[in-house]
Amino acid sequence: MAGNPDATAVAPLAQSVEGMSIKGYVPPPQYFLKENAIHPLDSHLPSDSDPIPIIDMSLLLSGEEEELQKLKSALTSWGCFQAVGHGISSSFLDKVREVGKQFFALPAEEKEKYSRAADGIEGYGNDPILSENQVLDWSYRLFLRLQPLDQRKLQFWPENPTEFREVLDEYGRKVTIIMDGLFKAMAKSLNLIEDSFSSQFGERAVMQTRFNFYISCPRPDLVLGVKPHSDRSGITVLLQDKEVEGLQILRDGKWFRVSVIPHALVVNLGDQMQIMSNGIFKSVIHRVVTNSERMRISVAMFNEPGEDKEIGPVEGLIDENRPRLYRNVKNYASFNFECFQKGLVPLEFAKI
Repeated sequence: MAGNPDATAVAPLAQSVEGMSIKGYVPPPQYFLKENAIHPLDSHLPSDSDPIPIIDMSLLLSGEEEELQKLKSALTSWGCFQAVGHGISSSFLDKVREVGKQFFALPAEEKEKYSRAADGIEGYGNDPILSENQVLDWSYRLFLRLQPLDQRKLQFWPENPTEFREVLDEYGRKVTIIMDGLFKAMAKSLNLIEDSFSSQFGERAVMQTRFNFYISCPRPDLVLGVKPHSDRSGITVLLQDKEVEGLQILRDGKWFRVSVIPHALVVNLGDQMQIMSNGIFKSVIHRVVTNSERMRISVAMFNEPGEDKEIGPVEGLIDENRPRLYRNVKNYASFNFECFQKGLVPLEFAKI
């Protein structure tokens, strides 16, 4: 893709986020907020005046027209919504959170058995450092690939807690059902055939998960858990912490808090869905703030086209009134990650 920025490996910091938090160290300047191309430093406080839309998945997937129009409105104006009635029991969602908490509570030497390789993404630790000027996130994570099955790297899948692998596998299958239904509903809302989006992902579509752990931070005014970015996915499904807020989304230049609805799932669109919808649906910019007193966990599921698949705007969404906005792209996910770490807007490089 034109404009692909070069990745430059930088040595990791000597002190981990976990170590700094436990010892009460003030974060070093590498973690401090900076103005960049994604969004300037805050000019607005988080707002609750216009709450994130809530969609009842049971009504949506049963063909309820009113809910379908709510979905279209949410994705064209917000790029995200809170999903209720999704069919996953509250007790099972609690179990997903719990195995994540149990893993992150293990001693450092136990977690480090699953550490990502220096040049890899999958595994436990922090995100790779790709640039000298990269703003670092006050968090650590466990990043794993679920699909295709033959691409699972089980050496990174924790065996402690003992239920971790079984719970994650089942959760992945449940979320896949939700995503499949959403692809069909999104196509229907735009008067397209139901596989207009899903067909672009291919038979070997990728499903990945990221367990995020946001440890307490002594300078929440200067440091973010995750800096502003848009997702590389088609759809992201996020299970939030049951009690502690932290996720915020950007809309019309203002940050909005995403409130905790304990057993809802936050659905947001990634860049690849904005490309496929020719800009009709929005990929939402979001961030995670830190907390000086409380820790927070979340679990994100991302789906992406197969690595050999080229995606682009659906032909039925291109006409004289709405010309093609984006070129066809391939392997967009890795490109998005590099841009995000460098403070660049990846969608800008995909525009015609």
